[in-house]
Amino acid sequence: MRHQDMNRDWASTATTLAQALPFMQRYNDATVVIKLGGHAMGSDEAMAEFASDVVLMRQVGVNPVIVHGGGPMINKMLDRLDIKSDFVNGKRVTDAATMEVVEMVLSGLVNARIVQAITAQGGRAVGVSGKDSGLIMCEAEDPALGLVGKPTTVNPRLLLDLADKELIPVIAPLGMGRGGETYNINGDTAAGAIASALKADRLLLLTDVSGVKDAGGALLTDLTAAQIQQMTAEGVIAGGMIPKTQTALDALEAGVRASVILDGRAPHACLLELFTEHGAGSIIRSA
Repeated sequence: MRHQDMNRDWASTATTLAQALPFMQRYNDATVVIKLGGHAMGSDEAMAEFASDVVLMRQVGVNPVIVHGGGPMINKMLDRLDIKSDFVNGKRVTDAATMEVVEMVLSGLVNARIVQAITAQGGRAVGVSGKDSGLIMCEAEDPALGLVGKPTTVNPRLLLDLADKELIPVIAPLGMGRGGETYNINGDTAAGAIASALKADRLLLLTDVSGVKDAGGALLTDLTAAQIQQMTAEGVIAGGMIPKTQTALDALEAGVRASVILDGRAPHACLLELFTEHGAGSIIRSA
């Protein structure tokens, strides 16, 4: 039974939807590559919210492409199977035994969970890995790290075919070497390479921080590539933020219109970024 008197909260919701219309029109038929990791993968509730947001994006004409990580899940499975690892400069050496577990967790457990979450929200998702149809070809990032790869070529044909069928690709960050070997790829790196190949409108890197901050700790919401380079040279951008901003810059150079490092802990972060003036993190543009 509908209430005859309009509730003020529902009126506010209607206003929000009306305000979102220009942004929905702006992103109609746009390709948005989303790196999923961190908090958004940490609980069933967060996963369901992310999946609902992705289905809404697809419903209003956006072409979302999901690339996921899975480091904590890999570590947990390696510990459970009592597989010991060596480390070089803080990075895990991926030997053949470790790679079997990495592929099982990424392509099996994690990928399937995301596809299932999207399906449960009424979406049509397909799980793939970078090995499928030659999507991502790799070479060794550092021979000392074993089967850790860096993308050399990305063939987006498979993803374009899925977009034509209005299917949402969910991609495990694995690639194939020239000899047919399987490589594990950093999730941010894989997302950047895929966004570059697709000439995506947006690359969204979900993180567990609010975005890029200045020397005083204040969030910077709008940045240029030149500012990022200067802040990195000055040491303002440091630690784990360096590879994320470098991924963002590489994508811009390859033709992605803008990269966004956004707070995946914020409710509906992707929708806030795409469909409101507020945004949800730090957008980085070429100029």
